[in-house]
Amino acid sequence: MAENVRDTTNDVDSINRLTGSRKARRPQIPDSHADLLEKKGFAHVSSLGPGGEPQSHPVWFDASGGQLLISTGTDRQKYRNIRRDPRVSVSILDPDNPYRYLEVRGRVVEVEPDPDTAFLDRLARKYLNQDTYPYEERRSVERVIIHIQPDHVVAG
Repeated sequence: MAENVRDTTNDVDSINRLTGSRKARRPQIPDSHADLLEKKGFAHVSSLGPGGEPQSHPVWFDASGGQLLISTGTDRQKYRNIRRDPRVSVSILDPDNPYRYLEVRGRVVEVEPDPDTAFLDRLARKYLNQDTYPYEERRSVERVIIHIQPDHVVAG
């Protein structure tokens, strides 16, 4: 049986190891997997809980300027976690092929207020084909946009 070996051609960490530089190139989503950012797949954001334990949160997401963006309420555990420790890991499966994925390890570099829920409504258009987010009990919570800057990207 042939061994299944991952192609590391576009693995930024492999390139950085070969060139001896981690800071020279900012990790990017490879073109071969850029379509995953447009699909309606869920991302699982892992953050560190109050005791250092990993916690995973399924979320809707979008991307802009090389960053992953998620919406959350300030009453959520993931918000409290990233305020305490900005390191996160994000896993995105292709909804059409669950063996195709992106793993992004990085950090939260900005928490942007979303007082008029414009970003939340943008996600509702992507995921629900509705102009506004329909769940009023979550709309009335203070909303923020979490900006995640990749430090490491793996495309599988």
